[in-house]
Amino acid sequence: MKQLQGLLAFVETADSGSLSAAAERLGVTPAAVSKSLARLEEQLGVRLLHRSTRRLSLTEEGRGFLAKARAALRALDEAVAEVSQAARTPAGRVRISVGMAFGRRWVLPLLPALTARYPELAIELDLDNRPVDLVAEGFDIGIRGGVIEDSSLIARRICRLPVVLVASPAYLKRAGVPRKVDELAQHRCAVTRFAGAAPSPWRFARPGGKRVEFTPEAPLAVSDPEALIDLALAHAGIVQAGLHHALPYLRSGRLKLLLADRHDAGDREIVLHYAHRQYLAPRVRVVVDALLAHLAAAKDLHLKPADVMAFAAA
Repeated sequence: MKQLQGLLAFVETADSGSLSAAAERLGVTPAAVSKSLARLEEQLGVRLLHRSTRRLSLTEEGRGFLAKARAALRALDEAVAEVSQAARTPAGRVRISVGMAFGRRWVLPLLPALTARYPELAIELDLDNRPVDLVAEGFDIGIRGGVIEDSSLIARRICRLPVVLVASPAYLKRAGVPRKVDELAQHRCAVTRFAGAAPSPWRFARPGGKRVEFTPEAPLAVSDPEALIDLALAHAGIVQAGLHHALPYLRSGRLKLLLADRHDAGDREIVLHYAHRQYLAPRVRVVVDALLAHLAAAKDLHLKPADVMAFAAA
């Protein structure tokens, strides 16, 4: 494959942001990386990277070519793995994308034992709440809340995603405990907001099956669910958060559950997803299997609001 060295040089340079970092990853000199890039650009007839003494940046053609180059290298990597020792002993890098709070609490604790069990395995954990394109950005595994609509991905359910309304006892003592949905308009609230989009409405069920929505007029908005819990703990008002984020503070009494008998955020879940392929690389398979087993055994992830109402309701 004439372009292999060029593809490796291009992808590593784009990922690392410099010729020297790409050279270190590939075990060659920066001059060799630069030469491979130049040869690839000559073969393609287009410039892929703008290069100066201070910075590198992708051209428009380079951005379009990067996803295809990653896919080609990934396919080659998996083909080699199927006929090599890696097919029996998982080896290589596995990139995981997961939200910050969920990743720190539920995924990170598993990784030391997993890499100790498979010494040739290297795991990169990207903690970020933004939506990601799993294939285009070169991730092997993604963990996110919600519904995965991309039919090219395999989605494995981890758990349901119960959402609750909570506030601190100090705030409720000062502002009062809302007993009806209509009373929420009298309270201060904080919400999650991603990339400038409008916050999602809070949903409730009334007797008879009628559903109503309430969109808070919130003076505070954050992009990290864990930061939202921090605001509630700082007595900033009422927040809507995942039960698994709020649970430790509901148990300790630092937060109280509100309107649990009416709050109904809809059917949501946390899923693990990966690219659909006939042969999943062994390095990815062992991580997928370990994550699913680890998260299935985490009892707190599978609780429902009704399970905590007895000790956490305001």
